[in-house]
Amino acid sequence: MKPIIGVTASMEADGTEYKMHLRNIRAIEQAGGIPVILPYYSDYQEIAVLLDKMDGLYLPGGYDIDPSLFQEEPNPNLGTIIPERDRLEKEVITYFLEKDKPILGVCRGCQILNVVTGGAMYQDLDSQYPKQLIQHTQKAAFHHRSHTVKIARASLLEKLVQTEKIRVNSYHHQANRSLGKDFMVSAAADDGVMEAFESKIHRFVLGVQWHPEGLINLSDDPSLAIYQGFIEACKDK
Repeated sequence: MKPIIGVTASMEADGTEYKMHLRNIRAIEQAGGIPVILPYYSDYQEIAVLLDKMDGLYLPGGYDIDPSLFQEEPNPNLGTIIPERDRLEKEVITYFLEKDKPILGVCRGCQILNVVTGGAMYQDLDSQYPKQLIQHTQKAAFHHRSHTVKIARASLLEKLVQTEKIRVNSYHHQANRSLGKDFMVSAAADDGVMEAFESKIHRFVLGVQWHPEGLINLSDDPSLAIYQGFIEACKDK
């Protein structure tokens, strides 16, 4: 049976509807998984029953993250936050880590994964990053690979993509600044901004700052390998 992948969704600021781009669902399907969008529950004990049936967790992109989660006050350039989503993802990430079930986070998903595991982040790169930046919010089509990332040798990410350097798309003004215990940087941009990180103690916990779901249909792009590696890890119980 194909592994069942729990997928967290965004919510509009007025709380009236979920928001999920279809390319996230298609990426999981194309890699061989069955995606299931997780609802926002007020009682997290109830959703635990559902999570127990999941083989992996996928955290897609979305709005900004509440800085109170990493003990900071809001930067003037902080964008829209959805506290309900932050709370849900904190609960499900903690659950999957405790069970050592695979987790893949992209963009915002990479950031919330880091925050929940003890890391901190830049609320706004333009105003907080100490070095000169390359463009991290590209003004190009979603599938355009706008800048290069260098991948750490012998990392899980390198094993998946089979190369030490790739070009990626980029749509973020926030980024991870520091990592929690037992995690390591997997990739960085030329300006030093962290582009991926992974766990050193779990079977498969990986966060990437770009949007591989927008690149999987490009014949020469290794992004599909990231999803395939994630799904394969979800099969390995």
